[in-house]
Amino acid sequence: MAFKLLYWHWLAFGMLLILAEIFIPSFTIFWFGLGAMVVALVLLIGEDLPLSWQLFIWAMASCTFTVLWFRYLRPRMIDRTKAGLSREAALGETGQVIRMPEEGNRGMVRFSTPLLGSDEWQFICDVEVTVGDRVMVREVSGNTLIVAKKS
Repeated sequence: MAFKLLYWHWLAFGMLLILAEIFIPSFTIFWFGLGAMVVALVLLIGEDLPLSWQLFIWAMASCTFTVLWFRYLRPRMIDRTKAGLSREAALGETGQVIRMPEEGNRGMVRFSTPLLGSDEWQFICDVEVTVGDRVMVREVSGNTLIVAKKS
């Protein structure tokens, strides 16, 4: 009595591989599970294939899904925002001086929209500024902004 793989064997195997992705976060086992689902679909349609062909279809489908993911889909999902890149997100932003810098103390600038999680920042400026002046961020130095007076 020869053992014969049926469509539901491949379906269960595919589901197990996809569920294994929960515990092994590499996002590659998922594609092998989808490959098994392709074999299940081929066998469900009515093709009676020998085991060697089933394994071949599974390997080709898995490789195809994996290549499509890493070459075409994953690069399109890269976060192109400036989140997490503090310097790049802050440069060029303009705010209004709410406290003048005094000797020994830094000034305070407020932005209309929060900049890196806060709408008020300490600043250093090369030229004299007064309350109400508009300033633009030139550089970030730790938790302090280096600004220039905006004309």
